[in-house]
Amino acid sequence: MRETQFGPPRVLRRLLAPLLAAVLALTAAGCGGTDDQGEIPGAGEVDSPGANAGIGSVLVRYAHLAEPTDGPWQVGGDVPLYAQLYDQEPPADRLVSAESPAAESVEIVGQGGEVVEGGVELTPDKLTGLEEGGTYLVLRDVRQRIRGGDFVWVTFHFEDAGSLSMQVPAQTPTYDQESSPPPLPTSTR
Repeated sequence: MRETQFGPPRVLRRLLAPLLAAVLALTAAGCGGTDDQGEIPGAGEVDSPGANAGIGSVLVRYAHLAEPTDGPWQVGGDVPLYAQLYDQEPPADRLVSAESPAAESVEIVGQGGEVVEGGVELTPDKLTGLEEGGTYLVLRDVRQRIRGGDFVWVTFHFEDAGSLSMQVPAQTPTYDQESSPPPLPTSTR
């Protein structure tokens, strides 16, 4: 049989198709746990960036890497990850750890930046925020440059629900009314 230029992509598609189907199924399964209007009880008005997924009774909502403020996150830097966690039913679950191939490690840290031992307990039917000013995740010593709009794989490990891997976006930088976007590069011809 003659090898064609279309051979390798077909093989790759055959290998990736089941993975894509599983990711879509997990995403669809994660859409449950809402009230009749499609909102998580107690969530209020939320207009946040990020990815959404779920495993078991746990929903991960609005997961995103913090907005880079002085250009892209650089190799070797530490990158905050924020999300909302929601446990739909008792007993209470716990986020015990996380990991990412894009970082040397992922730590759960508290308000002062200290590592939180024992993870984060999720109260059933109540949002648990992983956010600035509280407890959140930090990707330590990132292995790649991360720009706003890029995605990185992160795996969340829950005590009872298991492990959930998802692509988490880096928030795209925004500019306030008083500042303007950085100037565009000019040609040096």
